[in-house]
Amino acid sequence: MLFLVYLILGAFSGLLAGLFGIGGGVIVVPVLVFAFTLQGMEPDVLMHMAVATSLANIVFTAISAIHTHHKKGAILWHLVKPIAGGMLLGAFIGVNTAVSIPGHILQGIFGFFVIYLGVKMLLLTNRPASKTLPGRTGMTMAGTFIGWASAIFGIGGGNLLVSWLVNRGLVMQQAVATAAACGLAIGLVGAATNILVGLGAEDLPAYTLGYIYLPALLGIVLTSTIAARFGANIAHKLPAKRLQQMFAMLLLLVGVRMLASIFL
Repeated sequence: MLFLVYLILGAFSGLLAGLFGIGGGVIVVPVLVFAFTLQGMEPDVLMHMAVATSLANIVFTAISAIHTHHKKGAILWHLVKPIAGGMLLGAFIGVNTAVSIPGHILQGIFGFFVIYLGVKMLLLTNRPASKTLPGRTGMTMAGTFIGWASAIFGIGGGNLLVSWLVNRGLVMQQAVATAAACGLAIGLVGAATNILVGLGAEDLPAYTLGYIYLPALLGIVLTSTIAARFGANIAHKLPAKRLQQMFAMLLLLVGVRMLASIFL
């Protein structure tokens, strides 16, 4: 039964990954927390496992979404290298930060974080003319911060990066496509680091690779890679403002759901 949940989750998260360039983690992480709780996994490790499994899934969904966005010519590859380079460093630091934070605190931070992003995106209109993209050093520094924060929450970098790129003048479709390409860096480093730091960890269930829970990853990947291409195609057919509003509402709903799981 839970494997069916993972298949449905993969389809939904893949659709969102292609549509919003967010890696699907904002959906995958809270649903996995719920599923792992039902399976009776230890509270001290289930949030870390949800984040790790989400990061591993991002590798597959990002590759699928990148293929479609690239064919549409929407990825700004000259921005990907400096931002993704910073995100690689930030992701490594972020994973090591996350494993030192108690699970319930990590859930609370995640909830408040995505609500903040949702409000910011909902209120964001046209940027002031003075706001432009920084040089390569500035983009690398921004990428490092985004990678650090995103690896902590298992969200692939798209949430912060899309908000930042839109605020710096990119149209929503370009921001989504470029974020999808950069998010691959978070997934690769985040997943690899979670494997290393999780080896030998206590209270882990069977069928884990580090903190990654393989049955959940398999179920999600089977459907997410197909759905990611479908979502990317939809993104290029929607008006940019409508896409931005949908993105903001999604973040608000997920943030409220995560906080409710702690306090209710």
